[in-house]
Amino acid sequence: MSSTFSFQCLACCSQTKARAGVFFTPHGIVETPRFMPVGTLANVKTLTPAQLKETGAQMVLSNTYHLHLQPGEGIVAGGGGLHKFMGWNGPMLTDSGGFQVFSLSEMRKITEDGVVFRSPHDGQIINLTPERSIEIQNILGADVIMAFDECPPYPATRQEVEAATARTYRWLQRCIVAHQRSDQALFGIVQGGVYLDLRSQAAVALAELDLPGYAIGGVSVGEPPELIANIVQATAPLLPPDKPRYLMGVGTYREMAIAIASGIDLFDCVIPTRWARHGTAIVLGDRWNLKNAKFREDFTPLDETCACYTCQNFSRAYISHLVRSQEILAYTLLSIHNITELIRFTQKIREAILGDRFTTEFAHWLTPGKMG
Repeated sequence: MSSTFSFQCLACCSQTKARAGVFFTPHGIVETPRFMPVGTLANVKTLTPAQLKETGAQMVLSNTYHLHLQPGEGIVAGGGGLHKFMGWNGPMLTDSGGFQVFSLSEMRKITEDGVVFRSPHDGQIINLTPERSIEIQNILGADVIMAFDECPPYPATRQEVEAATARTYRWLQRCIVAHQRSDQALFGIVQGGVYLDLRSQAAVALAELDLPGYAIGGVSVGEPPELIANIVQATAPLLPPDKPRYLMGVGTYREMAIAIASGIDLFDCVIPTRWARHGTAIVLGDRWNLKNAKFREDFTPLDETCACYTCQNFSRAYISHLVRSQEILAYTLLSIHNITELIRFTQKIREAILGDRFTTEFAHWLTPGKMG
């Protein structure tokens, strides 16, 4: 690992593979396990960086594919790089764009070289290769950058997943060669679909490359929670113990708790802001639709135990009124609370691991089930 980056494990759970640690980056530390908010287009929707900091956010994500299309990496570089451009001085991570490109199933063509697709913005033909993805991410300047990978859909045949997993490895080798900045950590991504033997083979192969960190990708693309849990349990322990482990696209209480029990350190998901824009609050792991009549005259905070700005200053009735009126402030207040809620959940788990109380305090969340 580059001298700029390191991971220190501070405590391990005596009953599970859960661990509490610190990931050191050029822009500060990330205390793990930790939920990371998603700021796809160099902003976490409806929040200012000051509001985002108040949620307890440490590392924030942006997306290579979307920033390449708008405004373009050249403009971000002209603005001083991603951190300065968006006014966030903490750690940042950029996704490679692979997931977004592969979701354009009707508009793209996969070759060994990369992916050719038509821009949904202006119809322009774009050729995104591993080298080009890394070049864009080097220009954007996030602390952690992700390898360009092929994310197979669910369901997919074993033959399709085998081909995608093998190509992901070959593309990773090209990403390593293309990567030019020592102040950025390149994470590899374990693919393999729902086939646990393919996941295991990929994890072992990637671990041998001695990268600064590792991610498990290609989950949360439609599989039932039980399968996600099986994938993580089979894969995470095979990744190097002295490097951070990141589970991509997962952010519910239960999924995070189960993954942490398998040794995962980092999570990201769009649900706190996406649900906020639909008038939904996350309260102690449950989803609350603030349009429901029962909230119209409820003058208590969303969560009396929550220290976020929203819960300290506003009632359920007021937020329900804003949601019903389609006021933008509703989406801001709900985003502040929802992001705080998920970060606070991972902070509480961290404290429990440090005190070796994880399995007793979070037993409720450690079995696969529905949302929560």
